[in-house]
Amino acid sequence: MPTPPPRRPDDLVQLLTRAERLAARRLQAVLEDEGCSLDAWRVLALLSDGEGHHMTAIAEAAFLPPGTLTKLVDQLVDQNLVHRRVDPFDRRRVLAHLTPRGQEYWQRLDRAVRAGWPPLGDGDDELLRCLLERLAATLAGPARV
Repeated sequence: MPTPPPRRPDDLVQLLTRAERLAARRLQAVLEDEGCSLDAWRVLALLSDGEGHHMTAIAEAAFLPPGTLTKLVDQLVDQNLVHRRVDPFDRRRVLAHLTPRGQEYWQRLDRAVRAGWPPLGDGDDELLRCLLERLAATLAGPARV
């Protein structure tokens, strides 16, 4: 049996884009039922580790420009889902954390998202995660000329 020709990078980008948009659409449908945006979900997901994060790290993880993130975190603070604290190691910086109400809200969101997410099965979820992490790490490295 002949080996299929290797996929071109534009084929891979097309597949990744399609998968990302379908995943976002499915996720948004679940989040809308819970009154949450995709951007807010990304922020809450990061903060759910309980570590507290600087705004710069949150902006990078949530794929948001700093000004947009500040407005979003302000809204989450107004909803009593997030609070800010001065970083004890660098008093010029602020760390964001989930409030107890934010933790409860995150847990409800997480359950809803997991219930609405179709598993690939037979270890494929973990395989896909590993492959995507490897791809992201490779793409983040220096470009070859």
